[in-house]
Parts: sequence; C-alpha cells; structure tokens
Amino acid sequence: MSNTETKEESQVSQTSNNQPLLVVGTVAVDSVKTPFGEREQCFGGSASYFSYCSSFFTPVQLCAVVGDDFPEEYRNVLQERDINLNGLEVNKEGKTFRWEGKYEADLNSAITLDTHLNVLLDFDPKVQVNDSLEYLFLANFDPDLQLKVIEQVDKPKLKLTALDTMNFWIESKKESLLNVLKHVDMIVLNDGETRLLTGETNLIKGAKKIREFGPGIVVIKKGEHGVLLFFEDQYFALPAFPLEDVFDPTGAGDTFAGGMMGYLTKVGEVTADTLKQAIAYGTIMASFTVEKFSLDRLRELDQKQIQERFELFRKITNF
Repeated sequence: MSNTETKEESQVSQTSNNQPLLVVGTVAVDSVKTPFGEREQCFGGSASYFSYCSSFFTPVQLCAVVGDDFPEEYRNVLQERDINLNGLEVNKEGKTFRWEGKYEADLNSAITLDTHLNVLLDFDPKVQVNDSLEYLFLANFDPDLQLKVIEQVDKPKLKLTALDTMNFWIESKKESLLNVLKHVDMIVLNDGETRLLTGETNLIKGAKKIREFGPGIVVIKKGEHGVLLFFEDQYFALPAFPLEDVFDPTGAGDTFAGGMMGYLTKVGEVTADTLKQAIAYGTIMASFTVEKFSLDRLRELDQKQIQERFELFRKITNF
C-alpha cells in the first residue's frame, strides 16, 4: 500500500460505483531480462499496467482472468489505486498467464522466450457494465474476445472505444482483427505492427489505410522515437520524453495507453486538443514505467511528480 493511502481508502477501490473507464486485457506473471538486470516472477500484464496508470486520472474497472496461483501481493498492488476488481475472475482450475522475455541492445523490441497462455485459453470475458461507463479500452488480447466484449456494452452510450493489438494477432487472426476494427473508434499500435497490418512502409499511408478499416483515430507508438496521432484530417507528432536510464521497457505501451485513456476520461471529451494532451500524458506515464522493473516506479509516483514532468515535457517540446 502506498504511503499516502489508508486501508479504508484502499477498500474504496473495490466498492466505488463510479467507473467511467473499463479495461479488458491480461493480468500476468512476467520474467524479464534487460541489459541492466533481470527480474524473475514479477507482476505484469497489459490490463495491470493500464489500470494502475489510468487510475492516476480516473476510477477504473478491470476485467481479466487469473489462475489459482495468482499471488495475493499482486492483487494488493492493484488495490492501492481506485481500481474495481470485481471483474477479475479467478479460474481455480488453471494457472495465471505467464510471459518470459528479454531485451538486448534494441530496447524497443522484446524477444519472447516463453509464453504460457494457461487460463487465457478458456477466458470468456463477461463485463460488468455500469451506467457511468463512457470509455472502453480493449488491451492486447484475442480479437475474437475483443469483439465479444464490444457486444456486451451499449456502444452508442460510449464516448470512445479503443483497441490495442500486436503482431501475433495480425499474423494469426487478421480477419478477426479487421472485423473488430469496424466497431472501434481508436486503435493503438506500434510502427512495426502498422506496417504488418497494412503492407505500407510509410506510416502516414499506413494510418490512412487503417482509418479505412474503421477506426477514426490512429495512434502509432514508435518507442524511443515518440508517437504519431492521426485524427480526422490532422496528424500530430511528439517525441519520447528523454531519459538517461531505461531499465525495463515492459509495459511502456500499456502505461502509455493508460495515461492517454485516463486523461481523456478525466476531461470527458475527445477532440483534437484533448487527444494531443492525452498523448503527452501517456508519454509521461510511459517514461516513468521504464525507469524500474514491473510496476515498481508507478507505485512510487504521486500527482506532483507527474505534473512536474509534464510541464518539463511541455517546455522542451515548445518552439
């Protein structure tokens, strides 16, 4: 539990009825090795990073599945924040999703050493929709399941439905992915995934083609080289926040999305201006994540640190 939160405040995160942002994704146990160290058995998963990060801006509802081996200490980490865990299903007949990977000289690319899908093989997400739900984020998982989630929500009531994906789904379930893209407002993916999905080497042409698939908003992550936003007839570019030390890039993309979606939920509208601000906050949250392994750096954060880095970022990108 964080130093600034009491036990009673932690319990509020489980009972709050005001969760305008829902994330569906993975909660995992990771093993990670980078040029700067390694960590066995650490907390990971797309929904874990996303929900912890976005909770700095708004209450969050999490939907995911874990096994009977899921450490209680990891659940306690999520309970530090205003994250509703009623949708965190425990499959007592299986084991939690596990990923093992490493980074070498190119910290933008993870090398997967081992993956155990475990309970994800039988995951059938059932979301708990509340009247205040306005923003939905489908973190990186099976596009067929992403579509199942969309079918359970009242789409016209939502202000924004966003989706993340990866090369595995583009290569193995492209038709399913193209189908679900017809039903979302935004997609978040990296430059390599953009080229793989569209066949275009130029990212501007690639973004244009993705918008023809369905999403009106395309966000392309470029790791240490920043991010591109395509919205209506505009596009916008930001660099990454400059850092001297990067220890573990795992979860950077998920926390980028968490900061972005958390900010959009907080301000309550999706415009060109709020999207630009949201991408800046996403960039800042990702910059904190990579400074330590797992969620360790995020657990040390407070609002003051976030705002100070945001203002510095604004200063160094203004001309």
